[in-house]
Amino acid sequence: MSQTIQVLDKHFVPFLDASTIQTKVQELANQLAADYQNKKPLFLCILNGAFMFASDVFKALPIDAEICFIKLASYKGTKSTGNVITSIGLDVSLTNRHVIVIEDIIDTGKTLHSFLPQIHNQQPASVAIAVLLHKPEATTYEVPIDYCCFTIPNKFVVGYGLDYDGFGRNLSAIYQLAE
Repeated sequence: MSQTIQVLDKHFVPFLDASTIQTKVQELANQLAADYQNKKPLFLCILNGAFMFASDVFKALPIDAEICFIKLASYKGTKSTGNVITSIGLDVSLTNRHVIVIEDIIDTGKTLHSFLPQIHNQQPASVAIAVLLHKPEATTYEVPIDYCCFTIPNKFVVGYGLDYDGFGRNLSAIYQLAE
């Protein structure tokens, strides 16, 4: 993982290798299994970015659970637009369910801050947030993060589901924008 890569017009350098990511994903799955034993949680994956993370967590989970998907977006290029768009809605009831929101990255926090009231309005038994990456330096909207794999600096990253204008999601490692 020592090479610089190019995605569209930008160059990226290695940041987190695939094996480091998978180790953290397994640790997270183990913790979730312990915390949600016999609760049959419902995982709510935020598309598009969290699909790889959610898939790997779900595969590593040794307990009964369900998963569904919702599409929320606030990014264009390398910057958040500040507007959250719901383009694929929730099609299952959350009432009395233990809901675990799976998100790829929390930077400003606006996406989840805007979406969490919709979840709480459905009166779930509990709501937890599991995130692959958190950028505390960029956070302007407080979001209660219950599970976090990596805290990272305020740098733009691609790979493992994260994209730059739709590209780079297919990389098994995570790369950060070259200076």
